[in-house]
Amino acid sequence: MKWQVILIAVLAIFGAYLVISVAVGPFEPVGRLGFVKLANPDMYPGHPHSQLLAEYAEERGSKCALVVHFAGDSGYHSYKEGDVMIIEMALIDTNGTGAADPTDYADSLDLALYGPQEGRYKFRADGIEFENWSAARQYIMDIAARNGQQGPIPMVWHGTARSGNPIFTQGCGFPLYFYITWQEYGRFAAYYYIIKGMITPYIYLPYRNYELLHGPELQYYYTNHMLDYR
Repeated sequence: MKWQVILIAVLAIFGAYLVISVAVGPFEPVGRLGFVKLANPDMYPGHPHSQLLAEYAEERGSKCALVVHFAGDSGYHSYKEGDVMIIEMALIDTNGTGAADPTDYADSLDLALYGPQEGRYKFRADGIEFENWSAARQYIMDIAARNGQQGPIPMVWHGTARSGNPIFTQGCGFPLYFYITWQEYGRFAAYYYIIKGMITPYIYLPYRNYELLHGPELQYYYTNHMLDYR
């Protein structure tokens, strides 16, 4: 019985730490935004995932929202979705070849156990590349300040999988979401918000059933340029 009381106390302290840390921190880790790509470009005003992200921000009284990606050939430009500034940021893995890479599970495990390798990553937003997270973070905060942001910025990883089973493949932006949460709140917070974030679309994504049931078709249409709305 004694160990159970100790466990509950530890969990309560950890939970209080997470709540306070996020409340005073720069970002609120919300979770995964979607399962598969619905259109190309991936995010733009009026896109269903963009509208959903703006709803997340408005529910929290936030002027901005951050969506993180794994870098492809996009510039990842910020834009307005209604009254909400959608800030896009992409991770450039200097050991990889881009967003089309299949998931390297051994590398993902290494990241989860030992954290981000110093100097391995670059970042891109609004067509600008940043050599380190400090510079990229400051750029995000400057955009947020110009748009009247108060409090933590809701943050999601894009989550769209262009191939594979989207239930298991966590999709675009997963490594950067983990990276930012680790950097800002520590290892165990990163684990917690990853697990919590994986559940998010099952609860809040209004067309989750459509995306999951039609995932293979949507992936085929996207990769064969049949969902281009540029």
